[in-house]
Amino acid sequence: MNPKNYVSSSDEVLRYKIHKNDVNDLGYQNFVNPIVQSVLSDFDASNIGLDFGSGTGPVITKLLRDKGYKMTTYDPFFDNNLSALKTTYNFIVCCEVIEHFHNPLKEFKLLKSLLKPSGKLYCMTDLYKETMNFEKWYYKNDETHVFFYHTNTFEWIKKELDFKKVTVFDRLIVFEN
Repeated sequence: MNPKNYVSSSDEVLRYKIHKNDVNDLGYQNFVNPIVQSVLSDFDASNIGLDFGSGTGPVITKLLRDKGYKMTTYDPFFDNNLSALKTTYNFIVCCEVIEHFHNPLKEFKLLKSLLKPSGKLYCMTDLYKETMNFEKWYYKNDETHVFFYHTNTFEWIKKELDFKKVTVFDRLIVFEN
């Protein structure tokens, strides 16, 4: 999106408050399950994670903490825990966050800098595909979605930021440090 069309920060916060990210909502827990299951299969509870862009209800954090994982949360609007950005993590989760990045390269550089060697960055977003009708694509209608991704975008990020690997599983994207 052209930056001149970005909504104000206060309107952005109002939009995020409409999201129903209730930590006890089974529907939302199922929605984030691909990230949770990937973390559970890739890391044991001795590893430390960051929920980057945790929002009003850090559902992934709750589910992983319930399994004994040590999680830190950060959200620029709802949990501006700047100390969370001064350490490194074995894994970082970014669920429905990267499409809100006003400066994606800067944000991905930050995320990479927060990953330990052999760490993983798990992202979830809806991907743009050439076969879809952009005018009818529901995802573009959220005025806070300012950047859309294609599988080629993730390959570019991998190469540009020197990630070892990127894997795209439908809406789940996993970068390996």
